[in-house]
Amino acid sequence: MSDFAQTLITAIAIGSLYALIALGYTMVYGILKFINFAHSDIVVLGAWSSYSLAVKLMPALGYSLDAVPPIWVSVVILIAAMVFCGAIGFSIERLAYRPLRRAPRLNVLITAIGVSLLLQNVGQLSFVFGASPQDMPPLLSDRTLTTITFGEGESVHQLVIGLVDVVIFATATSLMLIMQYLVFHTKLGVAMRAVSFNTETAALMGIHVDRVVSFTFVLGSTLAAAAGFLIVMKYPSISQPAHTIWVLLGLKAFVAAVIGGIGNVRGAVLGGFVIAFVEQFGAFYISSSYRDVYVFALLILILLVKPSGLLGSPLREKV
Repeated sequence: MSDFAQTLITAIAIGSLYALIALGYTMVYGILKFINFAHSDIVVLGAWSSYSLAVKLMPALGYSLDAVPPIWVSVVILIAAMVFCGAIGFSIERLAYRPLRRAPRLNVLITAIGVSLLLQNVGQLSFVFGASPQDMPPLLSDRTLTTITFGEGESVHQLVIGLVDVVIFATATSLMLIMQYLVFHTKLGVAMRAVSFNTETAALMGIHVDRVVSFTFVLGSTLAAAAGFLIVMKYPSISQPAHTIWVLLGLKAFVAAVIGGIGNVRGAVLGGFVIAFVEQFGAFYISSSYRDVYVFALLILILLVKPSGLLGSPLREKV
């Protein structure tokens, strides 16, 4: 029972990260109907910019890189990383995607892959982030918040709930709730859904389509930056910007969006938790060697049984 509960806690924390990243994929697809393959690289920027800010800000404030600073330092670094990645997301949309908005889908797809490769290779330059892995300073304590004991005598088991997992879940949930409110309870959210439904009609109704699209990229990029920050809180060893581990992370988040129903905001959140549960419980109860296989096998199963995703609706076109 304690092993099940411990795996469940890990799955919830990782599912929160997948859901944050998947939201960026699904929002862009919902409005522009194309996959922004550079989105996973925004997560990398969020992680590495958090590291760069931490190693410069902490000594400037008089804190050692080995010491845990006050919580407000982490909040400042998180917000700064989100602002930076939001600006990058805006620039990508404005310079790379907007000129191709009426171009064939293949052109946009190739551009997205090109932007992804550009970000990966620029990130490896020595005056940017470099090609060597680094260790994130301990912005959060790795202390245990509580320990729950199961059983008696020789069969005693302990369930450990750590501060980092709680912070990841609380931060991700707060950001997802804020995004839900923006999309479904504000005028800007109404404009986003209108543009998603029909761009031309939305423009005729007075909606500034370019601003809505730019805001969507900014919002998705800020969520990706937050995910990058939280990832290096849980896994302090940061791989170099072009490492395959980042590519695989982006693919899993994309799988989450597809499983939940690409273009569906709530579906992206559901998909993130579903693949995290499948991945973690499969790794624990079957074999950790096939951790990634479980995720993509689930994708194939969902596409065979319900191609539109768990919460997606089939797209009907008149012919």
